Amino acid sequence: MSDQASKALAFRALHTRSGAFLIPNPWDAGTAKILTHLGFEALATTSAGLAFALGRNDGAASREETLANARAIVQATHLPVSADLENGFGHSPDKVAETIQLAASAGLVGGSIEDASGDRDKPIYDLNLAAERISAAVEAACAQNIHFTLTARAENFLHGRPDLDDTIERLQAFERAGADVLYAPGLPSLDAIREVCSAVSRPVNVVAGLSGPVFSLKQLEDAGVKRVSVGSSLSRLALAAVAGAAREMRNFGTFDFARDAFPSAEINKLMKENPR
Repeated sequence: MSDQASKALAFRALHTRSGAFLIPNPWDAGTAKILTHLGFEALATTSAGLAFALGRNDGAASREETLANARAIVQATHLPVSADLENGFGHSPDKVAETIQLAASAGLVGGSIEDASGDRDKPIYDLNLAAERISAAVEAACAQNIHFTLTARAENFLHGRPDLDDTIERLQAFERAGADVLYAPGLPSLDAIREVCSAVSRPVNVVAGLSGPVFSLKQLEDAGVKRVSVGSSLSRLALAAVAGAAREMRNFGTFDFARDAFPSAEINKLMKENPR
């Protein structure tokens, strides 16, 4: 069995054991090494974190850049890695299927496809097309020589459409299309999360760290959540630390921020370690 196939099976197993698990989001090889060193069991890329690192807004990284970043993260860790594949980098089901195939070729063992179109006037795909896109992604995932875990995302709450009933209908359609994991980022309350989890039979991912109420891992687990990611939160936290240090230097001419930095010897040792 190949290393990728073994990681794919390990990733699947995390979704079938009891309780919820954490899947934090590195945005480059260095942060992947840090999170691996700290003992997490799987990692997921963040499209926003990558875009910020490139000096762009969320959603502005190309498919080629996204997959190159994912490949670098895969090579930096022995952990299973799933990727934020945005909307599949194309509107058609065929384009989505192609993206899944390329993701598997990059060494990934999972990936997410969202129903956000990128069109400001019509930000969410019609339900039928959204389900067809997930069906094509599932078919492509099943055609790989590994157990590629496909996550389907319903993006209503991130795009000004706070319609829980429609969100649940979409997740149920994605489940029927064969998605392995279901995900509706931005759900507004624990009750809404609980309602989503009870409406579907596949594992549900919830993102922690968005604006709004913050729930503990135990609260989310009790609500029925299987997997908890943090999206771009770690990236934004790192950028906030840079901005805070820069303001201290500019406004006060002091460098107290350096006391909180990783010691050079420690970070050099961590980065030098063989991830395998």
